[in-house]
Amino acid sequence: MLAAAGALRPGIRRSPARVRAAKEAMLREYERAQNPQATREDAGTGDGLDEPEVHREEVELPGGGHLVLADIEAITPERVEKTANRIARILRSSEQKDRQS
Repeated sequence: MLAAAGALRPGIRRSPARVRAAKEAMLREYERAQNPQATREDAGTGDGLDEPEVHREEVELPGGGHLVLADIEAITPERVEKTANRIARILRSSEQKDRQS
């Protein structure tokens, strides 16, 4: 494979050190793929991520739209308002473009 890659650029001499390094890297990766690391049966327990709490907020948008925000982080009222305003602005812009067409 390395010789084939070298044939694509016949005027360039390959560095023996770089060829050796590439070959060793390929062999290491092959070895790693053939021998995956053992996993523990209790891996991931006690890390606090077993059942993350999902926060959810629902907001009515102007024009009858409905927005549902969900996140594993707490959703602040400021974040709800900022997101609702952004979505409302996008909807208004979309409606104006539709009317112009």
